[in-house]
Amino acid sequence: MVTAADDPATEFQAFFERHYAELARLAHLLTGEREGADDLAADAMVALWHRWDRVRGADHPAAYARGVVANLVRSRIRGTVRERRRVALFWDRRSEWTREPDVTVVVDVQSALRALPFRKRACVVLRHAFDLSERDTALALGISVGTVKSQTSKGMAELQRLLGTEAATELVGGKS
Repeated sequence: MVTAADDPATEFQAFFERHYAELARLAHLLTGEREGADDLAADAMVALWHRWDRVRGADHPAAYARGVVANLVRSRIRGTVRERRRVALFWDRRSEWTREPDVTVVVDVQSALRALPFRKRACVVLRHAFDLSERDTALALGISVGTVKSQTSKGMAELQRLLGTEAATELVGGKS
């Protein structure tokens, strides 16, 4: 007969209540981001739950959990560095754009992009800002080429509505 103390879900819940705040604090100290720290701690708890048999059998489950948080933070930092490198490479290729950006236009464009649902925004940015092909965009997002085409078209239409046709066309370098 399984008692409440032997129930993995009950055990995990107790572990969660004891250690979640500590893991979130660790993530915050490692990243310097309060908002992202809660997400990282939650992601760590999901990973721990999936491996709960191994975690509960470890000599120091809390240390194991801290290691999971550290690995997630490391992955996030690596991803951020890779993204910054991609952005830097993109801007280096665009050497013809040497004038200072119009800050109000940049803010308007950022606001308009944020107004788009994620998939439309991702398609527009990958297709036009990163100049990826429809196929490469589909591979990056794990969707079909047809979805890339429709989401990019709908996203551009929404940007034209928000920014005006001329500004949206200039944003993507005259490509439609």
